[in-house]
Amino acid sequence: MTERRSYTVDLIAGDGIGLEVVPAATRVVDALAARHGFGVSWREREWGSEYFFAHGRMMPVDGIERLSDGDAVLLGAVGHPELPDHETLWGLLIPIRREFVQYVNLRPVRILPGVVSPLRDVSQLDIVVVRENVEGEYSAIGGRAYRGGAEEFAVQEAVFTRGGIARVARFAAELALARGGGLTSATKSNGIIHSMPFWDEVVASVVGEYDGVGLRSVLIDALAAALVLRPGDFDVIVASNLFGDILSDLIAALAGSIGIAPSANINPPREHPSMFEPIHGSAPDIAGRGVANPVGQFWSASMMLEHLGERAAAAGLMDAVEDVMRAGTRTRDLGGSAGTEEFTSAVLSTINT
Repeated sequence: MTERRSYTVDLIAGDGIGLEVVPAATRVVDALAARHGFGVSWREREWGSEYFFAHGRMMPVDGIERLSDGDAVLLGAVGHPELPDHETLWGLLIPIRREFVQYVNLRPVRILPGVVSPLRDVSQLDIVVVRENVEGEYSAIGGRAYRGGAEEFAVQEAVFTRGGIARVARFAAELALARGGGLTSATKSNGIIHSMPFWDEVVASVVGEYDGVGLRSVLIDALAAALVLRPGDFDVIVASNLFGDILSDLIAALAGSIGIAPSANINPPREHPSMFEPIHGSAPDIAGRGVANPVGQFWSASMMLEHLGERAAAAGLMDAVEDVMRAGTRTRDLGGSAGTEEFTSAVLSTINT
């Protein structure tokens, strides 16, 4: 008798439309679990901005410890109009990424059925951004002095380590090798004279160990322009924290909507849980109206299933999403009329057929 596989996943719906798309994703995953012979135990964490208003922090003091024995974290969105973004992000999302050493932020982008790219004559796009996720430009090192005065200044330090660059470059090189060998590194070594030449040197050294991977290093401004003009020239892009963040949003927009884009915050050695989230925000302007697009959350859940080893279920989820979209059911941001519930029900019906 085959033992039933079981996983513990922490749910953080967070804020805004996260409270709508995360429950939709759990329904879809539960349907796939029943079909593919595994179980998911969901641990709901009611953390986020409402928790902050009640307790003065985005999650409990022992929040990281509570998550540490789980297999994965599925996150919806964080952000509230009455809270500064640095409060919400540095109070929840970033501590999870850093405490669990989720040093790869993986962001695949492709044009899904029925979605029209804003780029003329572009119908095919398939790019993966490998973003360094725990150091780089997004450090907490620095500060401000003489607040409010004419001489006020701010200092923000970027932190690049040889080990940090090497491990994300290695992940990107292995992914590029599996996908055909094309790898682009985003840099700005002509203007940022210390960290970016260091980035270039370490990336080139690591990628040089991989026969069959062709590396090109492209200045970030030229790269942004080239992605708009010739997106088909790119496959895997490796980038620092800031550059990867910006480029992945740009590419998602080129694919038709930021609402469909997923991401995975991965701890490749699997010493800690990894976290999966759509890249869209909490969208307070449409929250509670039932019109949120759940595709980014579904795709993130598919990446979670892939990470957990449930590859058939992961593929089945995206097959169902694409079949539904191909048949003409799309949310309003994609030119359709379906709400969150209608789209989710269509995906569930496809899975259960």
